[in-house]
Amino acid sequence: MRQSPAIQHPVSGAQYFFKGMSLALEPGTRRFVLLPLLVNILLFGTAFTLVLSQLSDWINSWIAYLPEWLDWLSYLLWPLIAIATLVTFSYFFSTIANWIAAPFNGLLAEHLEAKLTGEPAPNVGFSAILKDLPRIMHREWVKLKYYLPKALGLLILLWIPAIGQTVGPVLWFLFSAWMMSIQYADYPFDNHKVPFTTMRDALKVKRGKSLSFGSLVMLFTMTPILNLFVMPIAVCGATAMWVDNYREKYRLH
Repeated sequence: MRQSPAIQHPVSGAQYFFKGMSLALEPGTRRFVLLPLLVNILLFGTAFTLVLSQLSDWINSWIAYLPEWLDWLSYLLWPLIAIATLVTFSYFFSTIANWIAAPFNGLLAEHLEAKLTGEPAPNVGFSAILKDLPRIMHREWVKLKYYLPKALGLLILLWIPAIGQTVGPVLWFLFSAWMMSIQYADYPFDNHKVPFTTMRDALKVKRGKSLSFGSLVMLFTMTPILNLFVMPIAVCGATAMWVDNYREKYRLH
């Protein structure tokens, strides 16, 4: 097995994201990138056109709930609420896209892992993907159940005047970055049947690496045009992070 150089020279989570860019373009990987890329382009292209066209009206209506004595905060709150709104919708659309593309993201992670380690690539056909679909969808549902209660609490916080509009966006971004790390790191973990809670706890041990990776994924997901390409890049980056940091401990033998 070829040993990844990052084992001797650890890199940050953000660097793994950029590594994912180069890996997604390598020969032998591009064909597995195509379907996740098409799903992401179709969903984000449509959804972000709608969100950006309505964003200003939504923010102005929310700021109108501020008491008159806090009107002076509106210039500060406008960009914070814009960030919170973009983070919210970005994660929402990303979740839908990942549900649709989950089988293909898992396949991309599986083939890329084989390439990075020098092991034979798995011979997985369309029938095998269909057979594994219930397990893959159950895993996506587990992630959603982990996300929803925490997201609901943060959404309630966002509606608290002054405090929610200042602290809320920061907490919402950090939580979304954490969830992006969980979302994409889960593909290689799940390929080896590692339980969700074990995967979550493994990422917590290297929380700084996980958050820096997830933060960059979140920033790209929030950015028009760039968000069209983020899904396969994030899968590739998370797979490289798995190979370098987790594979020897958690892989199936």
